[in-house]
Parts: sequence; C-alpha cells; structure tokens
Amino acid sequence: MSREVLILREPEIRALLDPRACISAMEQAFAAYSTGQAQLPAVIHLDIPESNVWQKRGEIHVKAGYLHGGRYYAIKIVSGFPSNPQLGLPANDGMVVMFEAKTGAPAAFLLDNGFITDFRTGAAGAVAAKYLARKKIAAVAVIGTGGQARYQMEMLARERSFSQVRIWGRDPHKAQACADALAKSRVIPACNFVVTESVQEAVEDAQIVITVTASREPLLRAAWLKPGVTVIAVGSDAPDKQELAVDVLARAHKIVADSLAQCLRLGEIHHAVKRGAITKEKIYAELGEITAGLKPGRTSEDEIIVCDLTGVGVQDVAAASLVLEWHS
Repeated sequence: MSREVLILREPEIRALLDPRACISAMEQAFAAYSTGQAQLPAVIHLDIPESNVWQKRGEIHVKAGYLHGGRYYAIKIVSGFPSNPQLGLPANDGMVVMFEAKTGAPAAFLLDNGFITDFRTGAAGAVAAKYLARKKIAAVAVIGTGGQARYQMEMLARERSFSQVRIWGRDPHKAQACADALAKSRVIPACNFVVTESVQEAVEDAQIVITVTASREPLLRAAWLKPGVTVIAVGSDAPDKQELAVDVLARAHKIVADSLAQCLRLGEIHHAVKRGAITKEKIYAELGEITAGLKPGRTSEDEIIVCDLTGVGVQDVAAASLVLEWHS
C-alpha cells in the first residue's frame, strides 16, 4: 500500500505557526509532561570537535516526545555551529520528523532549519513570564544578541507590556543590530531599546531578565538582582553551559524547572546542585505543575524566581503538531 509523506520547508512552516497558538500549546505540553500525560526520553547530545573553528565547536541535540492522545509523535534533530556565519552559513539548522502514533508510519518531514526550536523556545519563555513574572513590568533585560533574543522578546510582548529593553552582548555591534531589529518589530509596541556596556547595567532594576547565550561561564550575579525579578534562563542546554552564577539560584525564593529530571543533568539547576549551592529539594516545581494548576506561580511581588528552561521534546511535538493541524 502506497503512502505519502508530507514535506514542508521553513517558509511554509513560518506561515503556519501562530504565536498565540504556540504559547497555548506550550502551556498544555508542559502540563501534560508534569502530570504523566506525555513521554519524553533523555536528550541525545553530540559534540563535533572537528568543527571547532575560532574556539567554537558544533553541537547536535536529538529530542523526542509524545503527548498521550495525540495523533503524532516527533523526533527532532537540531544543530548549532556558532562559527558558521563567518563561513557564510546559518548558525542553526535541523528538522523535525513526525510519525503517526497509531502505526508508527512517517507522516511528515519538517525541514525547518531550526525555526520550530527557536519559535517554541520563545513561546516557552512567554509561558514562564505569564505565570512567574509580576503583572506590571517596566524594564526587561536580555543577555544575548542572537535570533533567540528576538523570539523571546516578541513572544514576551504577547504576555506583558514593557517600556524599556536593555540588551547586552559580548559584541556591541551585534547587540546594536539586535536592538535595531527589535525596534522594527511590529509585535512590540513603542519601547526604548538600550545597549548596555555590562550585564550588571542591563539587569539592575529590571523586572524580567532573560539569558539566551551559549556561555560556558556565569554571566549573571545574585547581587545585581532586585526583589521581584523573574530570571528566565534559556541558554544552558548542555552540561557544560552556564549563564547564572550558582548564588542566583541560592538567593531565589522559587526555582522552577521545565523538566526536573533533565535540569538535574544539565542546565542552571545542575550546576547549583553539583556545587552544593542548593539541594534538589529547593526546586519549587516544574513549569507544567504550575500551568496545570497544581501549584501557584508568583504569589508575592517581592519573590525572586528563577525558571530553568533546558528545552523538552514535548515542546517540539506540540509545535510541530500545530503545523500539521493548520496545514490540513
């Protein structure tokens, strides 16, 4: 019996993924994972030392997920080669393969060049802000200048209003380019975009701090944070990556993980537990426990809350399923 497998490329996928629908899908996916209604195997991480050009090696992540009752399960392969732009190539690439849950038959190849990962990660940041950030926001700090910095801000704008964004990056030219791109965004209302000379300058007095770098050494210090701040840490998706000093987690009133089991192996929680700054018992909740209504999110204006987003496969299957739903 012949069967057709759908093939979609990045422009088609971009046209099909709606931001608000994706944010809602992430809420539901996190809830499903934390309530036992999803399956999520461990991440496969692969480093490519031969690609270590200009001291930046390539890496590949393989993630998979299935939401119980869903039509599809997904396997995603995504790569990050930071030196590629110097070679005239995109830094990120990848694809998502969808399979029919009833038969295991391939249903679609989504040749998204990493777009689904970027989009659903931005949506996850918006979910974290929805439940963990203060209602009134004046300033947001963004540590990092790549594409994910822009996705995070454009998704955040759908959950919170803010009047200033402070951007820090190691390369001030890239930071300015990021600020200029955000200033042209139709999603973000009238806002003042400022490039800062230091991380400390960016984060002081900010109500939301979003870290989106590939740093392998801490960038953010606890002493710089004011009461009521929400820190959304996105970049530490491998055991050797770290954006937050462990004293940030030690000072936090609440620590939230996207997947506790995964965050104990990698991410900011992994470093803080390994260094003895916190015990795993200090982890307040998984984000899905909060979106499912099992635990409250922010309960005080003065709480310092850290959310460790390492990226889970149920996000990919939820976002990719949206693509197929809208395509049909």
